[in-house]
Amino acid sequence: MTSTPQRHQQHHEPGHAHGHAHGHSHGHGPATPVSAHLRKVIAAVLIPFAAAVVAGLIVLWPGGSPDHKAHERTGLGFDQQTVAGRVVKVEEVDCADVNAQPQQPTEPGQDAANQQNSAGGPGSGSGSGGKTICEKATIEVTSGKDKGRRFEEIVQPNASRKFSAGQKLKLAYAPKAPKNLQYSVSDVDRAMPMALLAGLFALAVVVVGRLRGVFALVALAVSFGVLTLFILPAILQGSNPLVVAVIGGSAIMLIALYMCHGLTARTSVAVLGTLISLLLIGLLGSLFIGWASLTGNTDDQTGLVHGLYPGIEIRGLLLAGVIIGSLGVLDDVTVTQTSAVWELRAADPAAGRRALYAAAMRIGRDHIASVVNTLVLAYAGASLPLLLLFSIADSGVGTVATSELVAEEIVRTLVGSIGLVASVPVTTALATLVVCADRAPEGGAEQGGRTSRGGRGRRRRARGR
Repeated sequence: MTSTPQRHQQHHEPGHAHGHAHGHSHGHGPATPVSAHLRKVIAAVLIPFAAAVVAGLIVLWPGGSPDHKAHERTGLGFDQQTVAGRVVKVEEVDCADVNAQPQQPTEPGQDAANQQNSAGGPGSGSGSGGKTICEKATIEVTSGKDKGRRFEEIVQPNASRKFSAGQKLKLAYAPKAPKNLQYSVSDVDRAMPMALLAGLFALAVVVVGRLRGVFALVALAVSFGVLTLFILPAILQGSNPLVVAVIGGSAIMLIALYMCHGLTARTSVAVLGTLISLLLIGLLGSLFIGWASLTGNTDDQTGLVHGLYPGIEIRGLLLAGVIIGSLGVLDDVTVTQTSAVWELRAADPAAGRRALYAAAMRIGRDHIASVVNTLVLAYAGASLPLLLLFSIADSGVGTVATSELVAEEIVRTLVGSIGLVASVPVTTALATLVVCADRAPEGGAEQGGRTSRGGRGRRRRARGR
C-alpha cells in the first residue's frame, strides 16, 4: 500500500505528457475534447450538409458530355488533334534559299546593318553580300497512323522558339489540309521536366510533413479527381456552373480537411467557417459580376469554349472560378485560426471567451495582412503581360481598372479577399464558442475547464479516478 501514492505520483506527469504526444501525433496539439452533446450539435449541422453534397454529386454526376463524340475539332487553339514528334536534325540555311522572308527586327536598338540586309525584299541577303541565316528542322512523327512520316519546319532567326536535335514536340494534325501541310509544330513536349518538378514537390511534402504530408498529397489527388471527373464534365454536359462549383468545391473541402486534419470537432469548426465564407463569396460574386456587367468572355479560350458549347453559361463559369479559386486559401486560414484558438485554450484554460477571441484575432490579423497581399500579388503576377500592355498604351488608371479584362480580375481578387477576411472572425468566433461551451463537469470531461475545476479534475485523475 505504501507504494500506491508513489505509483500515482509518478503517473501524473507522464499522463499529462502523453496527452501532448497523442495530440501531436494527430497534428492537433494538446487534446481538448468536447462533450458528446456538443459533438451532436456539430454533427447535426454537418451531416445534412455532407448528405446534400453527396446527393448533388449523384444527381449531377456526368456520364460523359453528350456532344463529346460528335464534336468536330475546329483546329483552333487547344481544339486540335495532336500527335507526338521529335526533331531529327537541325541545319542552318540561307533564308532566301528556302523562300523564307525574315521578319523585320522590332527592337529599336537592333543592328541597322541587319535591317539593310533584309530590307531588299524577298530573298535579300545578297544585297550587300550578307546572308540571313534561318534554321531548317527535320521533324518526325512518332505516334499515330502516320508514325515515321517526316516534314520540315523553317525557323526564322528572330523566332522565340528554337529547335535542337532529339527534342520532343507536340504536333498539330489537320487531316483536311494538303498532305505536305497536315502536320505542324504546336508546342514542346514538357512531360519530363514537369514530372520531375512534381516528383520533387511530392518528395519535399513527404519529407517535411511525413504521414500528414502523404495524406495531403492524397487529398490533392482527390481534389484534381473531383475537378476533372465531376466539375469539368458536368459543366460541359450543360449543368449550371455555379451549382456544380458549389457541390464540387464542397466535396473537395470535406475530403481534404477531414483527410488531412482528422475527423474531429476541431476540423468540423474549420469546415463550418470555410462553408460560411464560401457562401459570402458566392453572394458577393454574383452581385458584383452582375452589377459590373461582366460577361466572362474576355479571352480566346473562353470564346472558343462558348463557340463550341453555346449552352454553357459563361458568366456562371466566371463565378464558379471565383469560388473554386478562393477555396484553397480559405482552407488555410480557417484551419490556422481554429488551431490557434485550440492552442490558446490549452495554454490558458482559465481564459474567458472574450480574452480567447481577442488573442486569436491578433493572430488572425497578421494572417490576413500576409494572405491578402499574397492573393493580390498572385493575380497581378498572372496578369502581368496584360498590365504591361496597358502600360505601353499609356492608359489611365481609371481606364485600365474599368476595362472588362482587368475589372474581371479585380472583382475576382476583391471578392475572394473579402471572403478571406470575413473567414477570420467567423471561424475564430465559432472555435471560441466550441472550446468554451463546455465547462468541465465533476468528472473533468474537458481539459479546458475553469482552473479550479480543471485542477481538481487533474488531481482526481492523478489519484486514479
